[in-house]
Amino acid sequence: MNAYDDEAFQAAYETVMARWPADREAVRVPTPYGAAYVNACGPRDAPPVLLLPGGGGATSASWYAQAAGLARVRRVYALDLVGAAGRSTGDGVRTLADLDAWLDAVLTGLGVDRADVGGHSYGGWLALRLALRAPERVRRLFLLDPTQCFAGFATTYLLRALPMLVRPTPRRVRAFLEWETGGAGLDPDCLRLQEAAAGFPARRPVTGSRPRPEALRGLDSPVLLLVAANSRTSARPRLLPSGADPFAYGPAARARAAVRDLETVVVPDVSHHALPSALPEDAARRVIAFLDG
Repeated sequence: MNAYDDEAFQAAYETVMARWPADREAVRVPTPYGAAYVNACGPRDAPPVLLLPGGGGATSASWYAQAAGLARVRRVYALDLVGAAGRSTGDGVRTLADLDAWLDAVLTGLGVDRADVGGHSYGGWLALRLALRAPERVRRLFLLDPTQCFAGFATTYLLRALPMLVRPTPRRVRAFLEWETGGAGLDPDCLRLQEAAAGFPARRPVTGSRPRPEALRGLDSPVLLLVAANSRTSARPRLLPSGADPFAYGPAARARAAVRDLETVVVPDVSHHALPSALPEDAARRVIAFLDG
């Protein structure tokens, strides 16, 4: 196994966090599963927005590029997920019921009854799950290239990720991310953080199946779906009609077919793992306009 260097991880974490707004504060929220670590900023009396990161060592720090804009209109709460790389501590989250109870306890501990919720990748799946199982807690939902929400993983993506998942090392993390991003668009500080997270004593993520179309049709919260144009995560048909828009057959199309109140944005020239830091300014403004709706 790769030796985990906590000092290097914490230094890389702080390097990214230095790019957050100056009023950022660390909040530790006790839960039955341990203490959740939350990076918070923005006016305390502003409406809350909860940000959930993707997996793979991204952590809450990865939201730095959106934190300042959101904090002008919201109280931002960005979570490090339990059992994953980051500063949340504890154990015992082994089932979906455990994961749900942990997230509910975090919201309750923050004094948040209802919030706007955003998630990237695995965090998008968790955000959508929250909106489906506890609609009273989610006002509006924005999803950045979510996985396992509207389409399954591409086989090529899983095969490329396998070496990193079986035995994570900084070199394997870098090789996988450079493949998925095409070698461009990945913030160097975020890359170093994800490399430093290799070997973090994390548990296997608690996951579940994709929501059924009938469940999505019952979704009450308005949804903004942002799809990375260069994402390699989701399965798409290999053979398309000549001149066809590939996104007419992917996650965006499946979301449009099932979600009643949906806005969709295809983010050009961006890959899955370049988000959320590489979200262009016009797309970030679209998120804020959506939340103000």
